[in-house]
Amino acid sequence: MKLMTGNANRPLARAIADYLENPLTEASVRRFADEEVFVEIHENVRGEDVFVIQSTGYPANDNLMELLICIDALRRASARRITAVVPYFGYARQDRKPGPRTPISAKLVANLITAAGANRVLSVDLHAGQIQGFFDIPTDNLYAAPVMSEDIKARFGDRNLMVVSPDVGGVVRARALAKRLNNAPLAIVDKRRERAGESEVMNIIGDVSGRFCVLIDDIVDSAGTLCNAAAALRDAGAEDVVAYVSHGVLSGGAVARVEGSALRELVITDTIAPNEAVAGAKKIRVNSIAPLLAEAIRRIADESSVSSLFD
Repeated sequence: MKLMTGNANRPLARAIADYLENPLTEASVRRFADEEVFVEIHENVRGEDVFVIQSTGYPANDNLMELLICIDALRRASARRITAVVPYFGYARQDRKPGPRTPISAKLVANLITAAGANRVLSVDLHAGQIQGFFDIPTDNLYAAPVMSEDIKARFGDRNLMVVSPDVGGVVRARALAKRLNNAPLAIVDKRRERAGESEVMNIIGDVSGRFCVLIDDIVDSAGTLCNAAAALRDAGAEDVVAYVSHGVLSGGAVARVEGSALRELVITDTIAPNEAVAGAKKIRVNSIAPLLAEAIRRIADESSVSSLFD
């Protein structure tokens, strides 16, 4: 087994390599003067089982091209099997046609990864489960819920917990976390989104009075939804509100918005490398997903069960 990474999230790749006690493959992933991506692998990978660790967060297009070119370089170097480890799968929110004459970009990206030569894909908390079906190669979708639930139990286990979904679409995810938290009760924030990046909270479904509310979501981008939901929960009588999110995109003024919100804390994983603003934020904490990814990589390499990680 060999581990390789692009430039998207080297700290996560190094953490995975340390967990597996398997050093990262020596490779150069750099730019020409005109910003074209160039990849050169400095070790023999012929006949090897290679895992390419590369999220496709900001800058999404650059990181996606790095992933594709790394896969192509490995294929041409005669790697036996290439697994694209994409902790954050960019373009996942474009998983359907919301209107006429619009693309399904998640399917296009799936086609590109397959055409580049990947034999398998490993990701974390895909925005929509059907994205697994966009690939014609085996795809494993890991869940951050076990990591989140352990952290919640350790820090807030003595509180009167209630799991809250920030929208109707996230109820399945919230219910799965609530089950791990000793079947904690569930509430839902009913919201209306007028345009992309903006949301308006309409109603709280469930009695949150006196409860310690745990908001759960897969992606936090502008943070408008989470901050509005937190304010609505506090107005409805919640004792306190924390948020647990798998992918901290946190674009634009999202960090400042979280810092000034009713949230006690926002906990994200390191599927996307935290920038300086995130690292310096008082209300944002990063929880590493490296052990979960590393264990999944080990099991894929050993041809053992990945799903048993979540039993």
